[in-house]
Amino acid sequence: MTSSWSYSQRACRAAATLAAAACFAIGWQIPHAAAQAGLEGAPPKLSLHTTRDELSDSCRRVDQMDPGQLSAISLHRTFQDDFDEHPLKSGRWVPHYAGGAAWPEANYWGGEGSALKRQTKPNGEQQIYVDPRYAGRASTPLGLDPFRVRNGVLSIVASRTPPELKAVLFDNPYISGILTSQASFAQKYGYFEIRSKIPHGTGVWPAFWLLANDGGWPPEVDVMEGRGQRPGDLVMTTHWRIPSTQKIERCGFDFLLADASLAFHDYGMLWVPDRLVYFIDRKPVSDIKVPVGYDDPMYMIVNLAMGSKFFSGVGVVDGMSPDMVEFEIDRVSVYQIDP
Repeated sequence: MTSSWSYSQRACRAAATLAAAACFAIGWQIPHAAAQAGLEGAPPKLSLHTTRDELSDSCRRVDQMDPGQLSAISLHRTFQDDFDEHPLKSGRWVPHYAGGAAWPEANYWGGEGSALKRQTKPNGEQQIYVDPRYAGRASTPLGLDPFRVRNGVLSIVASRTPPELKAVLFDNPYISGILTSQASFAQKYGYFEIRSKIPHGTGVWPAFWLLANDGGWPPEVDVMEGRGQRPGDLVMTTHWRIPSTQKIERCGFDFLLADASLAFHDYGMLWVPDRLVYFIDRKPVSDIKVPVGYDDPMYMIVNLAMGSKFFSGVGVVDGMSPDMVEFEIDRVSVYQIDP
């Protein structure tokens, strides 16, 4: 998932991907998680089992690794949102991209330029991210709220744009929501986790991802992205830039989780000085040596995009796309490595 300032470099064409370093191994099945019970909470202290052997520059799957090859790492919690209240009430999140240099405050809430902070057109996305304060081209806020909280679960809701508001909302066929923590929280190293259900449908593209707090791109860590046309298919990907050539590289794997849209699961990434390790239900499933450029703290983004020209398995929205779809999130948690 690429932000509004990284433009079409996020384009991930399937044929080229399989031939390049950004190789996605699609079709691997993760067993139904027996870990549904007991993972609901985010305890103040956490112990994870992670890989410890020497790594190459390419990512690899580790979900079948012998447990004897893993070692424990202890962590303490530094960020927690259980979504017991509206996500914009706490001050932890803002409902738009921030990017590099900050804009004048008014430009985030309306006017022609505001669309750049609320969509990523070069990706082929067909939604605009709204919130109650956002005015689009109108002179006053439209009062559109894509966030719902029910029984401690946040839903980011994407829905078809009301016809009378299409022109005001830059002719986007969908409205949806995004939450970013750049204004309030970023961290170098540690474990970043979301507990969520992954919705599906043509054009549906939910994601939990990290960007460098300095506003540059890459690095980018896609902790979890759903491929809406492939129910139960999620992808975890690392992105980086080769300094000598400025070429963008990416490497990751797809995992199949049959009940991903029906049950909550934990999707996480552990960042230690020498490696990035991806987890499903707190079990390691892939890892990669930390690429060049991973120097700055990273902040979190949670969003539900609609439509993609380049991200395989999402598709562009059409008449078969859902009129309304929800990305359900139980919590977002971050831990730091104990000394």
